[in-house]
Amino acid sequence: MAGRWAVELRSPDGRGSTHPRAGGPPGAVVRLPGGARLVLEAPVDPGGVRLWWARLRGVRADELMRRHGRPIRYGYTDRDQPLGAYRTVFAVDSPGGGSAEMPSAARPFTAELVARLVSKGVQFAPISLDTGVASAEAFEPPYPERFVVPAATAWLVNAARARRRTAPRAAGGRIVAVGTTAVRALESAAGADGRVRAAAGWTDLVVTPERGVRAVDGLLTGLHEPTASHLLMLGAVASVTADGEALGRAYAAAVRRRYLWHEFGDLHLLLPG
Repeated sequence: MAGRWAVELRSPDGRGSTHPRAGGPPGAVVRLPGGARLVLEAPVDPGGVRLWWARLRGVRADELMRRHGRPIRYGYTDRDQPLGAYRTVFAVDSPGGGSAEMPSAARPFTAELVARLVSKGVQFAPISLDTGVASAEAFEPPYPERFVVPAATAWLVNAARARRRTAPRAAGGRIVAVGTTAVRALESAAGADGRVRAAAGWTDLVVTPERGVRAVDGLLTGLHEPTASHLLMLGAVASVTADGEALGRAYAAAVRRRYLWHEFGDLHLLLPG
């Protein structure tokens, strides 16, 4: 609904980061810098307490963020990161307002790396998805998000899959999504036959092992919390491999080796067997 924002109230933790706190009740007013006010209306999820729909009074949201906003800072970082650290090499300005959080799987890519991959024969096909709040309530599915799959991208994906069907022993032909957002957008544009068509709009698709994946063969993604619904998507991609236990072993290794999670420090590749 126009004029409403999904917000999460957070409290300082004394170390430069914050931790979540419950919102509410409906009608509660949060005082913001410069005399602005945030009026809480209702939980985003009827059973949740953390994410709330709210309306901003007394100031425009972009002006408030420009003056007082700061990026999310994770507890294991020792300082704030510059805004440029939250914008990937694939980012473009979005008419839909852009993403609420960085599609972090693309963060390790640089212009130089993309050029090297292209020189090796890897093709890049652009899609857009304005990511919403990735840290939903435990086990809550992702919220509807705006996406665009251009006609040129649909053609490239279909052509690559056709090459693999006609020449299965030839190199290439695998569709590897960079991030769960790319999977959600591409699968939203794919029919039951796996053929991708140009599409745009809002998607509420939840990719699960039961549904499976139709257009995507592999996935580059970060590590996800055990209660995150995106883990179901990883299971859908992993289920097309010959080894159904690969995902569980990968996560066990990540925990055992104390890998960092979230936007800074994590990336792994799932490919079909």
